[in-house]
Amino acid sequence: MKQIEEPARRIPVRAEVDVLVVGAGPAGLMAAQAAALEKGTKVMLVESRGFLGGNMTIGLPLLGFLGRKGNVVIKGLPLQFVERLQEKGLATHHRACPLHVSLTMIDPEGTKHLAFQIIKECGIDLLMYAFATDVIMEGNTVKGVIIDSKKGREAILAKRVIDCTGDGDIAYRAGAPMNYGNEKGIPQPPTLMFSMRGVDSRKLRDAVADHPDVYDIDFIPNEFFRADDNCTFVGFRNQIKKAREAGYKLPVERTIFMTGMAPDEWWVNMSRVNGIDATDPAQYTQGEIICAEQNEEIVRYLKAYIPGFENAYVDRVAPFMGIRETRRIVGEYILTEDDIFNCARFDDVIAVASYPVDLHHPVGDCSLYWCPDCYDIPYRCLIPQKIDGLIVAGRNVSMTHLALASARVMAPAMALGEAAGKAAALSVKENVELRDLDVRKLQESLKAEGVYFRE
Repeated sequence: MKQIEEPARRIPVRAEVDVLVVGAGPAGLMAAQAAALEKGTKVMLVESRGFLGGNMTIGLPLLGFLGRKGNVVIKGLPLQFVERLQEKGLATHHRACPLHVSLTMIDPEGTKHLAFQIIKECGIDLLMYAFATDVIMEGNTVKGVIIDSKKGREAILAKRVIDCTGDGDIAYRAGAPMNYGNEKGIPQPPTLMFSMRGVDSRKLRDAVADHPDVYDIDFIPNEFFRADDNCTFVGFRNQIKKAREAGYKLPVERTIFMTGMAPDEWWVNMSRVNGIDATDPAQYTQGEIICAEQNEEIVRYLKAYIPGFENAYVDRVAPFMGIRETRRIVGEYILTEDDIFNCARFDDVIAVASYPVDLHHPVGDCSLYWCPDCYDIPYRCLIPQKIDGLIVAGRNVSMTHLALASARVMAPAMALGEAAGKAAALSVKENVELRDLDVRKLQESLKAEGVYFRE
């Protein structure tokens, strides 16, 4: 590759803070709030887009708030966030689901607005439209980041940095050991969500409930869908087969769509592009284009083969593809699928999760594997090997490819964000490295905010 040499130059320092959070998705929002709630902590949140919320704004349900026994396992700040949406009629209740354990629908625009409210309430310094493109290091310690924007390159100095980029951008640039995708280096494929309005939801629900011989649904009894309640339809394999025989080109083996907030609104989760590396802008661009093309065919299919969609129309398209997996740090501990299936407990637990291993195969269909109850996520999964001054949260934490297929969903990601934010603030207050933080103090602080731990 042809190269040029960039001359050395002085970079202005935009800000100096105690805790810097990079990325304002589900994990980043909780991290910034948790850090700011620790009295006297100066917090800054940097986001590359012009809104907050990340994957909470693309039409996906919040998965994972309930455990297999129907109890709430994600509490603390994440639960408070949803309860504030519920008070405004912008989120549903947490409905138990035989397939996905639980799901909670939220309004994307209401989520963005509430996020801004919380940032203001907590006195967090917010900067959007800025990419974190490099790190400031002293030896093996992260001392801040370099951002790029229309204003040019600037530095933000911080005593602690929280990587909530989803892709582990800060950890990667700091030189932390990283893993990527499965054993062959291939990640789970992304999806571009879109919503359809004008769906005759009563016709859809009754047709599925009355004719299980025609409309096959994965795992869940068809009668489950008759009630006017939030749900995800996964199945209709027979309809996919008929459509393909008629010449339709569909990228998945199953039909997947879920309720929106309006009675006639359904969000569709069916596009997929295998092998896309979302850390490469050229591949990311191609993925967006391909998914948009796929969605046109998916709309045509739904209107022709799924009852109730005959007169439906596309209302909204997500502002970006939902990325399931890219880089993951190699942390002080790597959570495994065996930990999940064995309902592992850890002394340094900072979050509890119960969502199944929901693997969208890099090549092929999807698989779901359930744990009997719930499992602990240890603090060590948030701490990268060899690098100080940095903690991560969200889908870039230290887990295997299969384990991440469970913990990547938004409710656990929010819980990890809260733990990372609280840990960063406490480590500044105690003047200790993140890896040396007394986890018992962190756990007590999280319990004070209502975080759930198993007895």
